[in-house]
Amino acid sequence: MRRPSKLLGGLTPEEFMRRHWQRRPLLVRRAIEGAAAPLSRAELFVLAGREDVESRVVRKRGSRWSLAHGPFARSALPPVRAPGWTLLVQGVDLHHDGARALLEQFRFVPDARLDDVMISWAGDGGGVGPHVDSYDVFLLQVRGRRRWRIARRFDLALDERAPLKVLRRFEAEKEYVLEPGDLLYLPPGWAHDGVAVGGDCMTCSIGLRAPRRGDLAAELAQRLAETYADDGLYGDAGQRPTATPAAIPLALATFAADAVRRLTKQPGAVARALGEVLSEPKPHVWFTKRGAPRRLGAVALDRRTRMLYDSRHVFINGESVVVRGRDAALLRTLADERALEARAVRGASRSTRALLAEWLAAGWLLAIKPSELRSATRP
Repeated sequence: MRRPSKLLGGLTPEEFMRRHWQRRPLLVRRAIEGAAAPLSRAELFVLAGREDVESRVVRKRGSRWSLAHGPFARSALPPVRAPGWTLLVQGVDLHHDGARALLEQFRFVPDARLDDVMISWAGDGGGVGPHVDSYDVFLLQVRGRRRWRIARRFDLALDERAPLKVLRRFEAEKEYVLEPGDLLYLPPGWAHDGVAVGGDCMTCSIGLRAPRRGDLAAELAQRLAETYADDGLYGDAGQRPTATPAAIPLALATFAADAVRRLTKQPGAVARALGEVLSEPKPHVWFTKRGAPRRLGAVALDRRTRMLYDSRHVFINGESVVVRGRDAALLRTLADERALEARAVRGASRSTRALLAEWLAAGWLLAIKPSELRSATRP
């Protein structure tokens, strides 16, 4: 955390988080020397044709925007030499080891905030229009060139004719042309417009999710309700006859408010529900079950697996486990490093080894060779 990083323009991760994170943009030329796209254009187009991958095509003709959602057959995509169109593929890190390895380089940010690697391919002049995001993003150019125009102050009015949130009037305060290896970090609330220069342009967007308070509260309430053990019935003995039958009784309103309060008063319930919600895989993700392993050796998390922890729990793919002592340290290491060597696995308690075997059988873990251990852990 205190070592200067070329990725961050010579700043240490500590300096970056203090000076720029959620505060101001950072442009880094040659952040990744000799950067190349994690996958080819042809491979990206194939991903866009899969049912389990979220993809979109955005086109602009004159002042008109259009938006289409995948999956896309190759024949449904515009010609690569056609100008003014963009293909966006979400969650490429879930399907490609190279994209997952790219995401690993940004794990100085908590995993609970890391969302995914979106890769866009654009013909000349292609883009998604000037817009503003509610989350942090690192924009890494990996092929071709893209011109970014950004602004801190801007007109919030949207183009009502556009099928996506495009700012109607946008005046840039700064402008940069990014080439392969260049990186631009943008905090939330900065308007930006990226346009491909010359075509055959590929950009990796490393997005950092930021849940809205209301959305997170709704997810937590739903998760808490699933394990709520209090099934007490509302009673209204003594209710008097009413001349206003459509009015909600005060006692019933009080009962409802108390029920909501009780959801959050269970010891550790909110912390457990939060970890389960944050570790829940994306909707398009599913795992292939395998047979139980004969013998446990070195293991690594599948690239689609989300694993987090707090002071009491370990969370994996929406489930929680209470952990203590040496086993807690072992599973936290697995979450942080995304792999465990065979000797560490063999040193776990019987119950934890059984848990690891269960995760292997579910496809959440992969059995790996010792030689693969280093490549499985973060840089």
